[in-house]
Amino acid sequence: MAAGRGHGVKSVPLIAAALMLHLVLIQPNHPGAMTWGALLAFPLELPAILLALLTLGRSWAGQALRVGVTLALTSLAVLKTADFVSFTALSRGFNPVTDLSLIDAFARLLTGALGVGMAIVVGIAAVLAMGLVALLLWWATGVWSGLRRSRPARLATAPLALMASGVAGAEVGHTMNRWTLPYDPAGAAFTARVGVERLELIRDTRARLAAFDAAAAQDPFTNTTGLFAAIDRDVLVIFIESYGRTSFDTPLYAETHRATLSAAEARLSDLGLAMQSGFMTSPTQGGQSWLAHTTFANGLWVDNQISHAAALASGRETLYHHAAANGFRTATLMPQITLDWPESAVMGFEDILVAADTGYAGLPFNWVTMPDQYTLATLDRLLRDGSDPRRLFVQVALVSSHAPWTPVPDLLPWEAITDGTEFNSMAQAGDPPEVVWRDHDRVRDQYRLAIDYSLQVVFEYAALHAETPPLIIAVGDHQAAGFIALDERAEVPIHVIGPEALVSRLGALAPSPGLLPPDEAEAIGMETARDILLTAFRADAAAELGQ
Repeated sequence: MAAGRGHGVKSVPLIAAALMLHLVLIQPNHPGAMTWGALLAFPLELPAILLALLTLGRSWAGQALRVGVTLALTSLAVLKTADFVSFTALSRGFNPVTDLSLIDAFARLLTGALGVGMAIVVGIAAVLAMGLVALLLWWATGVWSGLRRSRPARLATAPLALMASGVAGAEVGHTMNRWTLPYDPAGAAFTARVGVERLELIRDTRARLAAFDAAAAQDPFTNTTGLFAAIDRDVLVIFIESYGRTSFDTPLYAETHRATLSAAEARLSDLGLAMQSGFMTSPTQGGQSWLAHTTFANGLWVDNQISHAAALASGRETLYHHAAANGFRTATLMPQITLDWPESAVMGFEDILVAADTGYAGLPFNWVTMPDQYTLATLDRLLRDGSDPRRLFVQVALVSSHAPWTPVPDLLPWEAITDGTEFNSMAQAGDPPEVVWRDHDRVRDQYRLAIDYSLQVVFEYAALHAETPPLIIAVGDHQAAGFIALDERAEVPIHVIGPEALVSRLGALAPSPGLLPPDEAEAIGMETARDILLTAFRADAAAELGQ
């Protein structure tokens, strides 16, 4: 009886250690895989690891194996956590080559949403959790390698360890081509496959970046004259934060946003404005708006930070370079930028206005620095004030529809906007983000309201200037994160508003009349925007317009 109890007591650490390894191996890397059924998965890596530890024991090779397993599984646990966050926020996995810069962006977003103190707590907790995982894995491998067994018994398990490793390796190779869901934790060798996929992704990413550098150096519009000759007025490229195709297709949002678009279409039409719309495929989803801005302006598919840096360093001329070369005053108005922005020096902007340049004296709307209506009022006050006789070609990035989407401002009469303090009561209204974000349904409702506000601001601005209308190109920068948008497509709407003679030239960019493109409308790549605009308004187009 006593011997039996002793044997049972010794088995407890072995079971606990195996369970620890099992939990790390089945850790999902996608929120869609967070199911109880995942706990029933049997990872083929587990018997391979346990048999190898039993075979090598406490030898130097066994200790080396423990170090390797601990480091590999800890790294993969961190990678799968990064995947989980990236799939949640950006609807794609984490790329170790191109996404390291997102850590800083995520930290700043977390600070803005939760406050500095809570963001620090989250960061410390993440580091401690990683250390705890490493310690538990070291302990778990030590329990199995430290099991006392005779040399013949260890040698007997060697063929089994090799066989288990071979089976796991074969399963990885087989499922690399079979699975359609890269986050399926029920896969027999899920964690090993994640590791192999990341190695392949690193290799492929480096190759794609080399090809990108070559493409950036080739520009058919270099030294081309007569571009934009057909345009006789200001051009406003307005990016609407997180405005995606879900506003048209998801009932939760479409009922509100389609009504706003329909009403605006009728009103702007009565004011004599022409409108055309369509859809574009953005290079990003859930965040990294600057990738969409660069893709639109440079005519290159810029879907990661390294490509972004390469595009800016390539010397390739953007929309704004070409506009400046053709007599426009170029500018950008970026109310969300509060830090240094050295990249702006090579984007083709003559005037650069960031948050500190707007004169906003009101309270921030949590992470959002100022309401969109104030931003567009600032556009008129500082850039469209008539002090410069040149036509203006400007990029504006609206931010009221950026997370955390609370509180949402109200529209004011344009003449009531002064230094921004008139928005203070709105900035203090409603529950703070840490309360709203406890309930995904509340977050989605706030997102619905925030997008609707931004749309109304843009259309009210167009109506305000209907007598002498600029050419407005309003485009979503990216779809919201999948759990908010309830739509995994990276597609965004684009609306062109202005005089008929100019709007009609942009059928390739926005092919459908009005503000509500048909449900079956196909999206074009956002990287095509620059070349479409450069082609549509060149000198021969001006001649056809009689200018």
